[in-house]
Amino acid sequence: MHLTPGMPDENFVAEAICNLAAFLLQKERGETLAWQVVRVDFGNSHHFRLVIRHPDRVLDLGIKSDLGGILNTLSALSVEALRTQFARAAEEGLKPVPLRHVHEDVDYWRDDFWNWLG
Repeated sequence: MHLTPGMPDENFVAEAICNLAAFLLQKERGETLAWQVVRVDFGNSHHFRLVIRHPDRVLDLGIKSDLGGILNTLSALSVEALRTQFARAAEEGLKPVPLRHVHEDVDYWRDDFWNWLG
């Protein structure tokens, strides 16, 4: 997930969107899910990842498609609306997962430039 560069309080926004998305998906499915929210730093840039899985199944193909609509809806919210929904979800039982920071080295062998060369 990429946020608008220079967005104030972007770590909170990413943490809130990801935790809310996983929580809402969990409620929608009526199942317990496990997730992590990760900020991946590499070079001079970064992005955020929501890593989500079903604890009882190794493969769950429906998570990605089910999550897409929820993420789109949450991404359209203002920061204040996001704060409100995040607080409401906490009252309903959301136990937010804290943002983890990881550093990723650039893998030049996976760069599209090398794929273009053939």
